[in-house]
Amino acid sequence: MFKKLVAIEPVSLIPTAEEALHQYAEQVELYRDIPADDEEIVRRIGDADAALLSYTSRMGKNVIERCPNLRYIGMCCSLYSEESANVDIAFAREKGIKVLGIRDYGDRGVVEYVLHELTGLLHGFGMPMLHDEPVEIYGLKVGIVGLGVSGRMIADALAFLGADISYYSRSHKPDAEAAGMKYKPLDALLRESEVVFTCLNKNVLLLGEPEFEALGEGKVLFNTSIGPGFDSAALEKWLDKPGTHFFCDTYAAAGPVSEGFFQRPNVHSPGVSAGRTRQAFVLLSKKVLANIETALGE
Repeated sequence: MFKKLVAIEPVSLIPTAEEALHQYAEQVELYRDIPADDEEIVRRIGDADAALLSYTSRMGKNVIERCPNLRYIGMCCSLYSEESANVDIAFAREKGIKVLGIRDYGDRGVVEYVLHELTGLLHGFGMPMLHDEPVEIYGLKVGIVGLGVSGRMIADALAFLGADISYYSRSHKPDAEAAGMKYKPLDALLRESEVVFTCLNKNVLLLGEPEFEALGEGKVLFNTSIGPGFDSAALEKWLDKPGTHFFCDTYAAAGPVSEGFFQRPNVHSPGVSAGRTRQAFVLLSKKVLANIETALGE
């Protein structure tokens, strides 16, 4: 059992999960606002031996080395790699501090977002139609860049509706190919697909000007990654081509774009995360508590 556990900011746990934290620590403190700076994070952690944070703050070396009692840091947000994490995991490991994160908790909401926006564009529901007549997903040439969990879920949903699925990934996916999905080099995938989805890990940028040139006009790009999977300046240049459309759920997923970007008629974004649903918070909470149990068990 931890002596003191502190959530340094809102961490999206459901109420029953917040109550459950008291099973794992003698003292629990939950902060309801985002700390302004490192000094405030250090103050909030104080003498705690366990800390929780979400994606809205960072715990780097400067914070960790000033919290000598810490032995566990729980990331209540997606952890894809040490390099992209908002915790200095390597330094924490040097200090003997266990760091655990979660992933794959909001993907179903992202799939529903994709289906909503794509059918709207193809049929003209609430937006201009992609073509001069309504078309179905059936037979649509879809390219998935990054066939991880969320990319595969999008691919499966669209394949169920009859889309022709191709994918590009760091490695071949035999199970996807057994399901009828075709591996293509990135350049070929971009040239031959009508709709492309970038489903990449944080800080992975695969599309620059040459790739957008290969994608060409009359195409649709969805970014469902946490951050941009492309060079944002190259994206803006591509959107000047006729018939192009870009979709992302959060504004951050477009990267550092120019002022007025989201007012462009071919840019579509609700400005909210599609994965932040009631069910996602339940799953997030379960995974956060499971990580705490794992840390205590070690």
